[in-house]
Order: sequence, then structure tokens, then C-alpha cells
Amino acid sequence: MVTANLAYLIPLFPLLAFVINILFGRYVKDKACWISVGASALSCGIAWPLIVGVIGGTTYHHDFAWLALGGVDLKFGYLLDPLAATLLFVVTLVGTLIQIYAIGYMKGEARFSRFFAYLSLFMFGMLGVVISDNFLLFFMCWEVMGLCSYLLIGFYSEKDSAANACKKAFLTTRVGDVGFLLGILALFTLAGTLSFAELHDAVELNRDSQLMITVTALLLFCGTIGKSAQVPLHVWLPDAMEGPTPVSALIHAATMVAAGVFLVARAYPLIEASAQAAQVIAIVGTVTALTAACVALTATDIKKVLAYSTISQLGYMVAAMGCGAMVAGIFHLMTHAFFKALLFLGAGSVIHGTGTQDLREMGGLFPKMKSTAWTFLIASLAIAGVPPLAGFWSKDEILLAAHQYGNLYYYALSLTAFLTAFYMFRLFVLTFLGKPRNPDIHAHESPKSMTGPLWVLAVGSILVGLPGSFLAHNWFQDFLNRGHEVEHPVNYTVMITSIALGLAGIALAFLLYRGGLGMGEKLARSLAWPHRVSMNKFWIDEAYAAWLVRPWHALARLLFGLDAKVVDGAVNGTGAGTLGGSRVSGWFDKYIIDGTVNFIAAFTQFCSDIFRLFQTGFIQNYLLIVFAAVVFILYFGIR
Repeated sequence: MVTANLAYLIPLFPLLAFVINILFGRYVKDKACWISVGASALSCGIAWPLIVGVIGGTTYHHDFAWLALGGVDLKFGYLLDPLAATLLFVVTLVGTLIQIYAIGYMKGEARFSRFFAYLSLFMFGMLGVVISDNFLLFFMCWEVMGLCSYLLIGFYSEKDSAANACKKAFLTTRVGDVGFLLGILALFTLAGTLSFAELHDAVELNRDSQLMITVTALLLFCGTIGKSAQVPLHVWLPDAMEGPTPVSALIHAATMVAAGVFLVARAYPLIEASAQAAQVIAIVGTVTALTAACVALTATDIKKVLAYSTISQLGYMVAAMGCGAMVAGIFHLMTHAFFKALLFLGAGSVIHGTGTQDLREMGGLFPKMKSTAWTFLIASLAIAGVPPLAGFWSKDEILLAAHQYGNLYYYALSLTAFLTAFYMFRLFVLTFLGKPRNPDIHAHESPKSMTGPLWVLAVGSILVGLPGSFLAHNWFQDFLNRGHEVEHPVNYTVMITSIALGLAGIALAFLLYRGGLGMGEKLARSLAWPHRVSMNKFWIDEAYAAWLVRPWHALARLLFGLDAKVVDGAVNGTGAGTLGGSRVSGWFDKYIIDGTVNFIAAFTQFCSDIFRLFQTGFIQNYLLIVFAAVVFILYFGIR
């Protein structure tokens, strides 16, 4: 029987798999995948009974003192409440399916064991984020994921594009993480605690410090802006497609980007206490959702379309949080994890079967890749909000919250819903329908190790939204709001409008692209300026390059010049002067000091050599010398 005391093992099994695969990869070789999958399965085996316990009404919480700071103990522990249980279900299930899929996708890869080692470390980081009971432990596991994103996005580091993409992702998310860390410090200053369980009461006790609450909430939200790719720090996510497709699915569906939304949910007592912070969050989420959807309209790389779709859907979730609908945001996070993982893995199957990522070269793949095509269709319908699939129920909850919060947000998110349906079925039609546009592509279906997870995710994309629907009396919302009575109004106007917008987007995509790119390109030429804006991604990357990258490069070159010419010049000049002085000193020491000493020694030896001639040891010689000296003295004395 699984007990709560085993909760610590949930993230530790993937960590153990990482250690084995990274240290002994040359020995385990192709078995590395089963070590990683087995570790994830063990995590599921421990997590799911605990999730059932949480559903039954239990909250599991345990901590221990880690570090004493003055009179305050910093504690580490786990917290399994309805929010954590939801994310735990998503991460363990979707993460395991993605790793199973990767077995077939990465077969034959030279660094096979290393890839699965990184995946396991990624799972460790995300599971640590999910079960952590305080912001400090949350942040530490959060940074593990940042490291893993760098390693996995740049997995093909021999490619310049991959090397640049991983650096861009790492540095961009660090900007948000600096704000997150400052938010943690501000929260500790404000409330004297970092515990999630104590946060609500701590905020209530400090209601009078409205400015500090707002600042703290927005600083914590900076972490979400970076990790969940919200405007203006969203630019790293499309470039993250340079990593292998299973990495894209893991980042975009079950781990890294979901962590940012989860952070907002954990910090929600602060956001509820600050209308200003909530409004900023709603604005950022809405702008992100609409901006990314506009860019996805013209993308021609299958993974880039899905990347911008992810950014847009994350904007939906964040906007829901700002509009006061935390539960709707988490509901959409859960449903999105299934159909977005399915879309990315489906895209990987298409790439595996065709050898290209360019939509302009595809077409007519449905008969050749039926499993991939059918599951991709299910995911596309789900993200387009077609009932009764999962995306419809969660998207409808967000639109209802936006409708209640303000018309501007509702209209913007409704337009985003229409654009989502359009660009997703533009992608589907160009990929699977019509005639092949490149006769050199000989497509084939992917192996069962890849299509099997697709069907499991397809079932999830159909069913996982039902617990939050009015058909199930909004059970999921009551589960997350446990202990609070919440009404669940049904606005049929919002519901019918969202369905109509989704169907209209699908119909327009079929109309424009069923015969290929012709009509779509013609429409694009007639909308020259909007098309240019979308194609150039609102010139945000160019703005960063002009206003940040190039000025900093110029400053770096200036500082390098100062360092090379002035600092190094001074150091080198001092070194040269010292060397010259040492040469003069060496000459003076050798020829003057040592020369004088050596001269005295030589002169002394010369004299000693002369006087030694008189030291014969014979008495008659000494008497002769004395006699000669006396004669010499007498002779010169008389004179």
C-alpha cells in the first residue's frame, strides 16, 4: 500500500534514472530508454494512489527544517492538494507517454542514453516543482528545468541554430527568473513565510500593505512571463523547436511552460488581494494569446505553428488567472497538455515519415499515415474548441470568465479562438489533405512505439475535459475549489458564440487551402500589410536586436577594446618595463657586483699563488730569506 511518506520518491526515481544513464550510458546503451520509462512508471505507481487519496478529500503535507536564518526556519517538504494532484496526474501520464514515444523517434541516435538522461532530469525538476510545499524549493526545481531546457534544446549542438536557440532560451528565461527570485525575497519580507499552506493567512494579515502585495505578485509573475513565454519574453519558445520533437512536446505540454501557469496558481492569494496585479496579468495574457495566434497564421514550419499555438494557449491560461478564474486556467492547462502533446508528437510522426518540416512540401499524407492523421485531427478539433472534445469545455470556461471581467478581454480572446481554429486546420489541410506537393517525399507511417502514445493521448483529448463540464456537474471545478461553495453558471450565448467561431475558422481554412496554397497566398497578397506583420512576427526579435542585442554588443566591443588597449596595455607595459629593469639589474649584478667580488677573489688567489712559492717547508730557505731581508734593510738603511 502506498503511503504519503513515499511521496518523496515521486521525483527521486527520475533523478536516479538520470544518474544511471549519464554515468553508465556507455554500458546501458539502448536500454537507457527503459530505465527512464521505468522510473517514470514507478513515479506514476506512487503518485496515482496519492492522487486518489486527494480526490477522496485528503491533503498530504509534510516538511522538515532545512536551514535556520536568524529566528526563522526554512523548511522543505511536499504538499499534495487538489492543485498539485492535478499537475501530478498530467506530468506523470503525459511525461511517460512522451518518453515511450521517444524510444521510436530517437532510435539510432548516437547520444541515445544521454538524451534519456536529460529527459529524466527534466521529469525530476517538474515533479519537484509540482509537489514542493514552498517557493524556495519550487524555485530550485524550477532552475533544474531551466538547465534541462538548455541541454535538450541544444541537444544537436553541432548545429549553429540549435546552439543559438538553447542560449536564447536560457538567457531569456533567466530575465524572468531574476524577477521571480526578487519576488520570493519580497514575499519573505512581507509575510515572513514562503510556505504555500500559510500564504493565504499571511496575505490576509498584511492586507494593509497593498503596494507591497502588488509588487510581490508582479515580481513572482515575472517567472511566469519567462517560463510560460508571455509577451515580451516569448521569443525563445519558437526557437526551442531546434530540439528533438519529444523535447518540444515535453516543454510545450507537460513540463516547463506549464510550470509558469502553476506558479501563478500557487501565488493566487497574492493576486486575489491586488486588483492591479490581476489586471496586469489579464492584459499580458490576452495580448500574448492574440499576438501569437496572429503569427501562427503564416508560419510554414509545422513545429513553429504549434510553438506559436502553445504561446497563444498559455496566454489564454494566464488571462484566465488575471480575470479571476484560476480554476479555469488550470482546467485548460490540463486539457491543453493532452491535445498539445498529441499535436507535437503527431508533428514528430509526420517529420519522421516525410523527412521535412515545411508545410509547403507536404500534402496528401492521410492515406499513407492514417493513425497519425486521425489522432492529429482529434487534437486539432480539441484545440479548436469543437464539442464535446476536451478543449471546448476548458476554453469555454475562460471565455465566460473574460466575459464577466470585461468586454475587451472577451472580444480579444474570442477572436483568438477563431484564429486558433483557422491556423490549426490550415496546418491539418496542408499536411494531410489534397495532393502531394513534393513527389520526392515517400511518406510512411511511424512505428507502433510512436503511434501507440498518439492514440492514448487522443483518448485523453476526447475525455479529459468531461469532469469539468456541466455534464459532470462541474466536478473538476468543485475539486479544485474544495471547501468553497462556487456557482457554475452556464452562459449559452458565450457557448454558442465560441462554437460558431471555431466552426467558422475550420470552414475558412478548408475553403482557402483545400486545393493547396493558391487561394491562401492570393488572400495574403491582398492583405499585404497584415501579412507582413504576421510573417515578421511583429518585428519583436528585430526590436530586441536593435535596442538590446546590438547596443550591448557595441558596449561589449568597446569594453573589450578598453581592456585590450588600456588595461592589457598598462599591464603589458608594466611587464615590459619590469622585464627591461630586470635586465639592467641583472647586468649590474653580474658585471659590477659579482665582477668586483670575483676580482678581489682572483687578486687574492694571485697573491696567494706568489706567496705560496716562499712556503717551502725547508728551514734553510727561511734562513736565506731572513738573511736577504737583513741585508736589504741594512743596505737601504745605511743609504
